[in-house]
Amino acid sequence: MHDKIIGASLPSVMALSYVGDAVHSLYIRKMLVKGGLCKSGELNAAALDYVTAEAQASVMRRIEPHLSEDEHATYKRALNSTHLNKPKHASAADYRAATGFEAVVGMLEWIGDTDRLSYLMELAYGDVSKSNDNN
Repeated sequence: MHDKIIGASLPSVMALSYVGDAVHSLYIRKMLVKGGLCKSGELNAAALDYVTAEAQASVMRRIEPHLSEDEHATYKRALNSTHLNKPKHASAADYRAATGFEAVVGMLEWIGDTDRLSYLMELAYGDVSKSNDNN
């Protein structure tokens, strides 16, 4: 078990997902700005490629094999939560996976494990951020 999680008072997975959504959105915004986009309309349009349930579910499938036991447990709790709203533009499976992804991101932010969060984001988006650096 991860040392920072032992004895930690974690919020519910839905609260972690809420925090994770904000953290992920900020990460994507910074990545896009570093990539050279500067107009708000362009930034908002480009961000949609990364912040939809489908995009987050895809990222989750990419990083899931690399999750720690605690991260995977958080992901599964969020994935199986009965409190999820019915998705409007995504499949239920993608919406659940995206919620799980956000919960993992939120948990890492909550416990202050920025190194681990950076590692997972690099796994998720390293190819995109590296191509942005080459522009």
